Amino acid sequence: MGQAAKKASFQLATAPTAQKNKALAIIADELEANAAAILAANIKDIELGRAAGLTDALLDRLLLNQQRLSDIAADVRNVIHLNDPVGSEIDSKILENGMSLARRRVPLGVVGVIYEARPNVTIDIAALCLKTGNASILRGGKETFFSNMELVKVIQIALEKAGLPTSSVQYIEKPDRELVSQLLKLDDYVDMIIPRGGAGLHKMCKENSTIPVIIGGFGISHIFVDESADLVKSVAVVENAKVQRPSACNSLDTLLVHEKVAKEFLPMLVAKINQQVTFVLDKSAKSFINADNQRDATEGDFDTEWLGYTLGIKVVKTIDEAIDHMQVHNASHSDAIMTESLRNAELFINSAGSAAVYVNASTRFTDGAQFGLGAEVAVSTQKLHARGPMGLEELTSYKWVGKADYLVRK
Repeated sequence: MGQAAKKASFQLATAPTAQKNKALAIIADELEANAAAILAANIKDIELGRAAGLTDALLDRLLLNQQRLSDIAADVRNVIHLNDPVGSEIDSKILENGMSLARRRVPLGVVGVIYEARPNVTIDIAALCLKTGNASILRGGKETFFSNMELVKVIQIALEKAGLPTSSVQYIEKPDRELVSQLLKLDDYVDMIIPRGGAGLHKMCKENSTIPVIIGGFGISHIFVDESADLVKSVAVVENAKVQRPSACNSLDTLLVHEKVAKEFLPMLVAKINQQVTFVLDKSAKSFINADNQRDATEGDFDTEWLGYTLGIKVVKTIDEAIDHMQVHNASHSDAIMTESLRNAELFINSAGSAAVYVNASTRFTDGAQFGLGAEVAVSTQKLHARGPMGLEELTSYKWVGKADYLVRK
């Protein structure tokens, strides 16, 4: 598979944009044409997942329905309309010796992606890798087996119809973990590994791969409600960040509230989301909340990515205390401040170690479609190469191109 992917990557690197866009258009069309088969396969995965005791959050990640499938097809079509970064120049200059020197975007080559219970990732990765001229080797979780088999059929049909090698997108069908270990050692053929899943998956890839690994997707998302915030508007933002899609990696995990507004703000919030959410309370927040479902926070709760209808709450004395809490509790993904203070907004932006920081906006915007990047292949929380949603440009590298008139070095 590695050899076939590397060979395909050479052809993809020189494929014209029109040909790559044709493949994407066919993928979108085939998704809609084969919706019944895809959704029937997904039902099998859901039933097996429920029998295996998967949580509601995981089942929601696994679920495909007509609307979600339509949204996936729409994301693929959006990628068609985005500029192809391959071949574009990042910058250029003329040296004193007359040489024209530029940096030109090129594909990475072969991307290996290991992911868990999100079948939409299969299409997202295929679409972005094709647009950027990268071959890909995919390995989804066993809980998405039947869904992914149907989705891979769609991709293979599209590649063949567009005249591109079917080995441009390959899928490891067997759930054998040993095959994942082998993929992580294929540095002769694979140029980057992207894990999409929990902290355990990222740790395993980082510790075992001989290929560069993009770390991302995991991180505790926080919102800090400053003493100057518009409290009514802040309630709406917190509600959106928590319950709009709680299984997403950028949904809200921990709410930090300034002590000067806690007495007014927290009862307003509880009244809004009391029927949906379980509140996990630091001792500083207990006196402000009387909810149907609440419990005291225990060790590790503020380091937990809930991925469901659970919300940790802590009351803080200052913005500095809020920032200190975030720095201790893995604020590396998406974090927000509700404030009317320009000073506090800038302090929060500059101090938060997150890949995406928001002022008076929900954390739920951290994904490629919302940023105008099309689908995203991952949300990187590391500090090298790419941060935040990884769209088209983040799936490219660059090469130096020097042009001259038979120039020799003196």
